[in-house]
Amino acid sequence: MRLDGVLFFPVTPFGADGELAEPVLARHVADGVAAGAGGVFTACGTGEFNALDLGEYSRVVATAVAATEGRAPVFAGAGGTLPASKAIARAAAAQGADGLLLMPPYLVTGPASGLVRYVREVAETVALPIIVYQRGTARFTPEAVASLAQLPNVVGFKDGLGDFDLLQRIILTVRQSTDQEFTFFNGLPTAEFTVPAYRGIGVSLYSSAVFAFAPEIALAFYKAVTGGDEVLVQRLLTGFYLPLVELRDTVPGYAVSLVKAGVRLRGLDVGGVRAPLMDPSPEHVAVLERLIATGLEIAGA
Repeated sequence: MRLDGVLFFPVTPFGADGELAEPVLARHVADGVAAGAGGVFTACGTGEFNALDLGEYSRVVATAVAATEGRAPVFAGAGGTLPASKAIARAAAAQGADGLLLMPPYLVTGPASGLVRYVREVAETVALPIIVYQRGTARFTPEAVASLAQLPNVVGFKDGLGDFDLLQRIILTVRQSTDQEFTFFNGLPTAEFTVPAYRGIGVSLYSSAVFAFAPEIALAFYKAVTGGDEVLVQRLLTGFYLPLVELRDTVPGYAVSLVKAGVRLRGLDVGGVRAPLMDPSPEHVAVLERLIATGLEIAGA
């Protein structure tokens, strides 16, 4: 179940009728694994977890597991209300997922002790390894994460806040509290943009939304950053990732809908996004197309 390399977060394709397009998802996942994904995170944020009913969710996980064919671990998203999160966790286990990415309980702000209780109750529902996602309403204290690290199936912590002072405190506290392997991830949107900063505090794993539509760029960046090619890292950050982040920040939800548009631009019709997200405007799609071309050129693809 060890995760390594570039982590792939596939989109969830919908057909012209708005229904789940499983054959397209199977191809999308299989192509990503063939390109070199170190792990597949399906039905997560990029996969519009928030927009799927339980039946669709189960089909997405089953399709991803089948398409991966055991070549990479498959983690499935979970979250929302506590009863829903437990039901989702059970569905992921039933469909053969290797683990869960436990996202925040939406629209509820609780203390760290309440978040620990939430994670603990989900962890008691299934035996799957769980990565806890710190983002939005889910903000953990170092002591809270250290207590979660004692649970046998809580194996990692994904940071989506970008508060480096807090994250460093969490890492040090966890390392002092357990000898068990516990993995930290960079989970910010367009994570490559902050990879150098996260690596500075010892966090090397990150989720790559770009891999979903331009694996050539994502892999070139990964090889450059792990191989010490600072020149290529800076060229990709400046010429591709910086303008991509600026485009992403123009409209709420573009962190997902731009990825889906990128997949369509690369030749796979995955349909549009579901409400409340909105598809990018034609002008922004044109900008994205130019950015992809620039990124591929810099990557030498």
